[in-house]
Amino acid sequence: MADRRTGQLHLRVSPAEVAAWRAKAEAAGVPLADLLRRAMARTRTWTAAAVKVERERTRQVARIGNNLNQIARWANTHADKADAFEVIAHLVAIEREIARLAGFGGGQQDARGRSR
Repeated sequence: MADRRTGQLHLRVSPAEVAAWRAKAEAAGVPLADLLRRAMARTRTWTAAAVKVERERTRQVARIGNNLNQIARWANTHADKADAFEVIAHLVAIEREIARLAGFGGGQQDARGRSR
């Protein structure tokens, strides 16, 4: 038998939020309390360390994007002199770096601890 729900939470929300949540609960055909319990059960929280990891990962991906833009600019500017092998070598290096950051094939987890 499930635990009896005797605990209560009290929180302040705007009238618009109450109306929106009630409308969602009605559309789902469930009481508001059930809707909120289900929503909270699906929510994952981030630790400060996880946020820091994701922020750094985002910075690194942005740097890679910058490198891609520089390679594209160089290739467009020097199309007549572009060495296709050199461009491909740079693209392969970038691809490897993206795979490393993403953890492909490494059994790594994301900042929330989920396997990737």
